[in-house]
Amino acid sequence: MSKSLIFAATVLAASPVVVSAQGANSVEQEIQALKERLAELEKRLSEKQEREEKVVIVEKRKIEKDETSGKDAKRQTLVYDSGAHARLEELEQKTQENENWPIKVHGAIRFQYEYNNYDSDNENRTGDLDFDIFRLNFDGEMGGVILSAEYRWFNYQDVVKHAWFGYDFTDKLQGQVGVVKIPFGNMPYNSHSYFFNSTFYVGLEDEHDNGIRFKYRGDDWDFDLAYLKSDEQGGIDGATSDRTARYNYDTVGIRLPGQGAFDEPGLSVGESNSYAFRTARKFNFSDKENLELGVSVQGGNLYSGTAADGFTEAQAFENQNVGNRLAWSAHGIYNNGPWNVQLQYSDYDYDIKLENRGVYMAAYAYYDAIPAEAKLYTANVAYTMPVDIGPLTSLTFYNDHSLMTDKMGYQDDTWMNVLGVAVAAGGGFYTYVDYVRAKNQPFIGGNTATDGGEVNDRFNINFGYYF
Repeated sequence: MSKSLIFAATVLAASPVVVSAQGANSVEQEIQALKERLAELEKRLSEKQEREEKVVIVEKRKIEKDETSGKDAKRQTLVYDSGAHARLEELEQKTQENENWPIKVHGAIRFQYEYNNYDSDNENRTGDLDFDIFRLNFDGEMGGVILSAEYRWFNYQDVVKHAWFGYDFTDKLQGQVGVVKIPFGNMPYNSHSYFFNSTFYVGLEDEHDNGIRFKYRGDDWDFDLAYLKSDEQGGIDGATSDRTARYNYDTVGIRLPGQGAFDEPGLSVGESNSYAFRTARKFNFSDKENLELGVSVQGGNLYSGTAADGFTEAQAFENQNVGNRLAWSAHGIYNNGPWNVQLQYSDYDYDIKLENRGVYMAAYAYYDAIPAEAKLYTANVAYTMPVDIGPLTSLTFYNDHSLMTDKMGYQDDTWMNVLGVAVAAGGGFYTYVDYVRAKNQPFIGGNTATDGGEVNDRFNINFGYYF
């Protein structure tokens, strides 16, 4: 008999039966009414049990080991579930598997407001707000093999920034193969602002090419060695429809006499069989104060393709090694609490067999000439301040300055100064606010391989969400 029936019967048995003067008939009627009530209760209980039989009873036992006493403690939990619990467990398992997937997918989406004084249309419109970039990153490790890749979409191009496979030979030595970062100068960047420094626009900052790289990170020393077979598009014979569609600046042509600063190259070339070496000595004075001093060198050959129509003299230099390039740098980074200071000197030289006015670099969907030889000086300082203002979490104030001198064939120097602040907010929102003042500087109304340029100004806000 069920507990409910036992309880009902007990209640009935304990209830006093009072016989009044009206006689036995009234007592019998009362007993009959109680029997009918008991039958009704039994029916309702039976219906309740039938409903409960449709419910799956899942019993979970979690045994917790008491290591000190050596005894097992049992805790039992009953979960009543009509199937939803099983589906929930399946979803939780899939979520956990996705979170533990060895390749992490992340990225960013950014927009940009620009106001400058060298584009009259932009100035008349009081600046422009445009979509800047959507990017996806893939990073992780599978079976001991490391993967890192980044692909970027712009309004006018889509490009690979880097894409390589790697392996950790030891906890300090890593090898990489694919589109790898060229080790050179202050790393990972020789700048703090959205605009980098002038070193970026001559291919000496945040540069990536096809090849192999070995990276050693010790307690006191860093060493990097790389062999680059070609640029990220495959060099002079790479299967690409647009040689300007790339993230970083690569040498893609020779600027022949009579050509403009932004023309298509009179003789196309591609970087090949290049090398790079970087070393840095690290000094840790305290948890908050450290210094890094280093030197870097890179070089390689230039192989030519087909000369453009009208450049008959250049046809004699088609499909061969037409020269080489060499660059070196001395650099240093000093950190003291919230302060960061970067200093760098760089020197590059193109030794080209035919008469020229410099070389053409390509990136961001256009050609841009640079001198065949020049020296670059950069000096940057930044101060990072944690804040708690609404969604704001930190402000990094900075001033980056670069100077390009001794340009072969040109008299006027190139210089750029970027005064700005980087704002972090909301756990993933990041904004660069930059005021740029420059002369003969790409993206600020000028070009490094020209004379007589004007001093230009640009106010720029680049903002986006990183996920």
